[in-house]
Amino acid sequence: MIEVQELTKTYGSFQAVQGISFGLEQGEIVGFLGPNGAGKTTTMRILTGYHPATQGSARIAGFDVQTHPLDVKKRVGYLPESVPLYLEMVVSSYLNYVAEIKNITRSKRKSAVADVMERCGLTHMQSRVIHNLSKGYRQRVGLAQALLGNPPVLILDEPTVGLDPKQIVGIRQMIKDLAKDHTVLLSTHILPEVSMICDRVLILHQGRIVAKNRIDALSNTRTVTLHLSGAAETIRGILDQPAEVSGVTVAGQQYTVSYTPEARLDIVNPALVRALVQAGVDVQRVEQKSRTLEEVFIDAISSSDAEVSHA
Repeated sequence: MIEVQELTKTYGSFQAVQGISFGLEQGEIVGFLGPNGAGKTTTMRILTGYHPATQGSARIAGFDVQTHPLDVKKRVGYLPESVPLYLEMVVSSYLNYVAEIKNITRSKRKSAVADVMERCGLTHMQSRVIHNLSKGYRQRVGLAQALLGNPPVLILDEPTVGLDPKQIVGIRQMIKDLAKDHTVLLSTHILPEVSMICDRVLILHQGRIVAKNRIDALSNTRTVTLHLSGAAETIRGILDQPAEVSGVTVAGQQYTVSYTPEARLDIVNPALVRALVQAGVDVQRVEQKSRTLEEVFIDAISSSDAEVSHA
């Protein structure tokens, strides 16, 4: 549904986006992550036709963003970080106006507006002037306008900003439900939110993609820490033996075993513990801890900075 190839955007001598490529399949929710200034918003604005790319290409639902902008806009619902609303309008009137702009027929317009207000929890606010709404409810109005017309692709930039915890839970569930019929590109700084609702993540830093994979693959641990008491030579001999072990570090009685990417930890870990026990080693504790998305994010950013500094 979204295809990006070697996308580049420059402003004078500054490269905001540097030749990035990625794709989203139908029904996916993909987290688009990165620190401030990484190029996320620039990329989303290119995908939605707000900014032209300097080089490269982007396609939405088969249509090129540059050559078929109207066809793309018909198929994209966009929620920018700063939602542009007509503050003097009533909620229902504003959404009816957006529905008209999106060419929703008069016969379907009323039901379409009622549907998005219901989904975004705005029905009881439909007669309120937008200017008098809280930031959270204004965010809901922005999300409702993105959903009007039932576009197959949704591009959401910080959709839960300004919402209270209860509202956030509701919006998260709604986004998960939307994936049944939509493809969602979601930008947010709330990393636990990404872990809860996204299938994959793309991490952008300094205009380049520095990590991309499924959530479970990125957080998959490749190390296990064992707290052991016994002869150090015996312990090292056992820990170094399996082919899946790529290295062992020792700090007192704490042994950290690093595994190769293809290792099946559910198989090799029990075998390793059995071998230690059979050799008379006292196994006091075994810790297999998955990396959090925060750790993955920081590692990706740090590795990218290290590569740049050594270039």
